[in-house]
Amino acid sequence: MDELTDPLLRGDRRALSRAITLIESTRADHRARSVQLLAELPQRQALRIGLSGTPGVGKSSFIETFGKMLTGQGLKVAVLAVDPSSARSGGSILGDKTRMETLTRDPLAFIRPSPSRAELGGVARRTRATVRLCEAAGFDVVLIETVGVGQSETLVAEMSDLFVLLLAPAGGDELQGVKRGIMEIADLVLVNKADGDLRATALRTVSDYAGALRLLRHRPQDPEGYPLALPVSALTGEGLTEAWGHMRHLSDWRRQSGHFDARRAEQARQWFHAEIRAGLLAQLERPDIIAILRKTGDDVAQGQLDPDRAATWVLEQLRSANRFA
Repeated sequence: MDELTDPLLRGDRRALSRAITLIESTRADHRARSVQLLAELPQRQALRIGLSGTPGVGKSSFIETFGKMLTGQGLKVAVLAVDPSSARSGGSILGDKTRMETLTRDPLAFIRPSPSRAELGGVARRTRATVRLCEAAGFDVVLIETVGVGQSETLVAEMSDLFVLLLAPAGGDELQGVKRGIMEIADLVLVNKADGDLRATALRTVSDYAGALRLLRHRPQDPEGYPLALPVSALTGEGLTEAWGHMRHLSDWRRQSGHFDARRAEQARQWFHAEIRAGLLAQLERPDIIAILRKTGDDVAQGQLDPDRAATWVLEQLRSANRFA
């Protein structure tokens, strides 16, 4: 593993790419190697920023302009972009690198698109581990872009230090569309495209969301006034410096209050539980269990068994035969 670990810790981008490919692999030998690799990595901390937004809001444009601003300050930025996978073929376009052409060429930036496959929550199966690799490689900021926005696209908030919701001006009943759940976990609501003819509309939208955020109960771990809504423009860069200032202020506040470390500890616990659940589900892919599920599924489809009773029977058979051992 030294062939991979040592260059990774020195920030070698090729080693980082190879390490991410290793942990994303489903092969048993690769899985064993990835567990060993993660265990050898030292604990380094980057600022993890989750980013979600409605379709067409300009997430890629925002990330490119925001990322260039951060690299201009000498910060190393990693972008983990999760693309939706086809439910039919399982394939993904993975086109984020083409949409972030300028940032892709920046030596202080690293962009890694990953397929979501069948994972819910707007992130990929191994996003947590990929964040750890980027931190070990010495990146200062890790941006995690989700596939979209909705009630299920909230898992990214459980693996980031700050959660940013990007919205477009004049979204109509967008507040209802993104739902209250995701509004409650957002640390910053940024209204993009606040430029040109849309600037006045964007400012009105910011005012609307600011009023909506004031109706939410204040979170005790945050300073007064948060969460808040701000106008930004990925086209001109206007408002990005102010948004970054609020991100740093909120992060520093949480570090000083102890909430930052407590949140990281809880994230580690959630990662552990997620791996247990994923491991148990992987057991269902064994040939002997697949045969049981296929036969019982056929009986259910033909009306010979009730779905609930069939599921209970299968679980009892698996437990009695110690299939999960």
